[in-house]
Amino acid sequence: MNKIYKISVLVIISLVIFFAFYIDIPKIGILGDKARIIFLHVPTAWLSVLAFLLSMIYSVQYLRKRDIIFDIKAVSAAEIGFLFSILATVTGSVWAKFSWGSFWNWDPRETSIFILLLIYGAYFSLRSAVDVPEQKAKLSSVYSIIAFVTVPFFVFIMPRIIESLHPDPIINVEGKINMDGKMTSVFFSSLLGFTMLFFWILNIKIRLEKINFKRNQRSEI
Repeated sequence: MNKIYKISVLVIISLVIFFAFYIDIPKIGILGDKARIIFLHVPTAWLSVLAFLLSMIYSVQYLRKRDIIFDIKAVSAAEIGFLFSILATVTGSVWAKFSWGSFWNWDPRETSIFILLLIYGAYFSLRSAVDVPEQKAKLSSVYSIIAFVTVPFFVFIMPRIIESLHPDPIINVEGKINMDGKMTSVFFSSLLGFTMLFFWILNIKIRLEKINFKRNQRSEI
């Protein structure tokens, strides 16, 4: 990552944080100003899907080329995706408290992300249970591919085929965004800024994993 990219990320994120609190937002039911949490909640949920998708792609590449670097990239993406899933769960719980009076209601969207956390938690358990690097990479790659098959269902399909408490005034059941111009600008800027931040974090994580892998190899000699 070059310096211009890093500066761009910092500038965009800083502007998003500033305008997220500065702009006037339309009155959205009982949420009021609390609806501003959308600028954090939606990007974290989006990045969870993106990270798990990349983990699956890298896993496919590992199985095709048997290059350990792809396994390193796959687990790095999965770990960051898991972190963003937790952040999406936490911010979603805060939103639920504002909207429904309780942090957890077993709404379809809450249940879906909880199941995804269990699925990818099992992925990390699998990796920790296997000591041979090649076998670990092979098994976890297969698991990652299978795990991602469930992501579109739990994130996009299940919450729409089962009655949900999830608020519709901002992103409604038709999938259309219902915001004024200023809110829309901050929203998409937030998506862009956090996506760029994700790739920055992923780059750092992969480099660290490469260093750890080489260090472990030297210690085994």
